[in-house]
Amino acid sequence: MTGSLYLVATPIGNLEDITYRALRTLREADLIACEDTRHTRKLLDHYGISKAVTSYHEHNEAARAQELVEKLLAGASVALVSDAGMPLVSDPGYRVVAAAIAAGIPIIPLPGPSALVAALAASGLATDSFYFGGFLPAKAGQRTRVLEALREHPHTLIFYEAPHRILVTLEDVERVLGPRPVVVARELTKIHEEFLRGPVGEVRATLESRSCVKGEITLLIGKAEAQPADLVTIAEAVAACERTGMSRMDAIKEVARRRGLAKREVYKQAQMEKPRC
Repeated sequence: MTGSLYLVATPIGNLEDITYRALRTLREADLIACEDTRHTRKLLDHYGISKAVTSYHEHNEAARAQELVEKLLAGASVALVSDAGMPLVSDPGYRVVAAAIAAGIPIIPLPGPSALVAALAASGLATDSFYFGGFLPAKAGQRTRVLEALREHPHTLIFYEAPHRILVTLEDVERVLGPRPVVVARELTKIHEEFLRGPVGEVRATLESRSCVKGEITLLIGKAEAQPADLVTIAEAVAACERTGMSRMDAIKEVARRRGLAKREVYKQAQMEKPRC
């Protein structure tokens, strides 16, 4: 009889944020697979759980996934945890889950803490729909392309970001997406939990005034607000694109694409109209 693979959500900061079911599963599992055994051991020690643990991270995923599947097929129950939050969400685990499914092994998720959901709920931004993009690319050019692709998405955008990159990321957000409202949720559930809310420029200025920025960060960006085309002239639309750093010709191409017009028509109208003050 095969065992089961349990996906166990663990606290993102405050160790009290764990369910009774999660604790019971960790106590009863034959093996706990975790990103960092030292990190998970702190949680286990806090609750007096003594169990065998094995490391499972991005550098040993391929080999470890096969080892875990073999143990599961032999009847062992395995609890998979990440360092914080729900396993597989911007964390390792996909390979072992995919391999376990292929082998016919039951996958049992235990819901619990999630930084992106906690941040969204307390953000004050629209929660009816959202897009989660994990970590934004570290390289500026790639980050810009990701943001440009999301410019017109009518959803709240959510990303994880490293503290040493948050300032340049906010600068890119303002340049590419314009003066949208943002929320920087920092150190969620921990002693120094903080929410910075406001226009992207103001939030960036607040962080710039500090000697350094530390902690785990979830960045939320307000959704693009649709405006009726007849309320925004073509010249104004072109000017708005230019303010994001586009050249005039690129701005004309972008407005033509958005409105389904020929580039020459947009160029002609932009020349004839003047943006309203």
